[in-house]
Amino acid sequence: MDSDFGIPRELSPLQQLRSQYLPELPPCLQGTTVRVELGDGTTVAKAGDAHIIARAFPHTLGQPLAHFLRATAKVADAQIITEHPAIRVGIVFSGRQAPGGHNVIWGLYEALKVHNAKNTLLGFLGGSEGLFAQKTLEITDDILQTYKNQGGFDLLGRTKDQIRTTEQVNAALKACTDLKLDGLVIIGGVTSNTDAAHLAEFFAEAKCSTKVVGVPVTINGDLKNQFVEANVGFDTICKVNSQLISNICTDALSAEKYYYFVRLMGRKHSHVALECTLQSHPNMVILGEEVAASKLTIFDITKQICDAVQARAEQDKNHGVILIPEGLVESIPELYALLKEIHGLLKEGVDADNISTKLSPWSSALFEFLPPFMKKQLLLRPESDDSAQLSQIETEKLLAYLVETEMNKRLKEGTYKGKKFNAICHFFGYQARGSLPSKFDCDYAYVLGHVCYHILAAGLNGYMATLTNLKSPVNKWKCGAAPITAMMTVKRWSQNAGSTSIGRPVIHPATVDLKGKAYELLRQNAQKLLMEDMYRNPGPLQYDGPGADAKAVSLCVEDQDYMGRIKKLQEYLDQVRTIVKPGCSQDVLKAALSVMASVTDVLTTISSSSTSGHQFA
Repeated sequence: MDSDFGIPRELSPLQQLRSQYLPELPPCLQGTTVRVELGDGTTVAKAGDAHIIARAFPHTLGQPLAHFLRATAKVADAQIITEHPAIRVGIVFSGRQAPGGHNVIWGLYEALKVHNAKNTLLGFLGGSEGLFAQKTLEITDDILQTYKNQGGFDLLGRTKDQIRTTEQVNAALKACTDLKLDGLVIIGGVTSNTDAAHLAEFFAEAKCSTKVVGVPVTINGDLKNQFVEANVGFDTICKVNSQLISNICTDALSAEKYYYFVRLMGRKHSHVALECTLQSHPNMVILGEEVAASKLTIFDITKQICDAVQARAEQDKNHGVILIPEGLVESIPELYALLKEIHGLLKEGVDADNISTKLSPWSSALFEFLPPFMKKQLLLRPESDDSAQLSQIETEKLLAYLVETEMNKRLKEGTYKGKKFNAICHFFGYQARGSLPSKFDCDYAYVLGHVCYHILAAGLNGYMATLTNLKSPVNKWKCGAAPITAMMTVKRWSQNAGSTSIGRPVIHPATVDLKGKAYELLRQNAQKLLMEDMYRNPGPLQYDGPGADAKAVSLCVEDQDYMGRIKKLQEYLDQVRTIVKPGCSQDVLKAALSVMASVTDVLTTISSSSTSGHQFA
């Protein structure tokens, strides 16, 4: 019911204490003056996609990066905005709920009121469906009171995380026009921010004055690129999951007779599983990216786990904890091919009960091999973005079933001499995504809300709010905005007879980087984790004292701050322009030409090698 949105919550003593916490703001967002420096125009992530993205985004492609500056910054061409006429802004939860989402609303509301008390913030009730139907709730201090630093998306609610069809974008345009909105802020993950980019372009083409801004909020941690270091909600869900996993590790070590198979929410890619492994130290994690890179079959994975169970049994260890990302099923080649075939038949209108008779011989054989519960789950209709209903596909139970079958076989043959294999399965996701947000997510989301106002004050359209240098204290965070088009790529699919199918420009979910430092840290410790029971319990979320300021391991070990480095490069280029001017000496000019020629050659080579690969899905 719409009447349920925005009603005051009954808060526990801890929730009341958290509602009183006021996140810190970086210096560049303090005060009532907006200082913005616009850098060079951006390019696309892959040079081969440029012409396709340019056709789709003639108005919003190539826009510059925006850096918001502190009062003491000395930047000659920075825009100093001191006049703030009253504006009307809409905000909508478009993606799945993530801890911290409410603080984006709170941060934006505070920024709006600080700069002009007559500013208005309208929340759309029920997600994008509420946007289309123009169902709004005006945000006020009273309404926000019991939602500050709280979990969930229940202040406004959400429905479909989609603003894509012609009917939908026209309904969004009508809503923004009818409500006289100067800005529309879309909170969500890769799909929602892709829709935000297309909507911004549609508005620009229609000469609609509403500016569209995206905010990276998703528990999956897969909206990562050179501009976006982290997503709101990821820190919390990993910390909550890690405590649950650690409790299970302790239970396994105490009973010494169970193997726990734990599937973790996080969509196709394995960011959550990797981070939880680094925090809680289970015995094994099966990363989808490793499976895809090595083209491991379900039988390869089963053997890998069975060999690990047998090796541990030889050390008299008949227990263990194994983490599995929920998207693993889409990384296993034969299961993914089966899923795509099933989804294609469902699209053609084939009844689920008859699909098994329509499958190709190879897929049919695999389907018949699977246990009944897995058959039923694979026949579920796909999500709105054509992906499988991953939360409903119990891959952990399939692996436990296959491992148990193989271990019983080895036991019977005498090649395994340990105790009878016993498995217990869990799925963690819903338990964590409604949690109170961590201190980091409270701060991060609140600051992003303030950045959204600065983006709108600067008149920018089609941008995502960004913060970099996040592993440092809040007062060292660097605030900015990046055009969403600069994050987009185009997938190509090889078809029969040498033909190629080209997708629409989207933000594709980031995979776990198998050359990254977080993965390297896992690989360095994988054997010890497997054999030595190095279980680690980070405990419950902390808001004060030891652990309160802890951040994701994967955030802290990676060498990031892309936006800061771009700015530093700009400073060096400005210095070169200052030194090498008409009238400078021949020696200075020759040295500059020699160095720039070498730099250009190196950068051209690196750029070509980084954009030539990964063109086909």
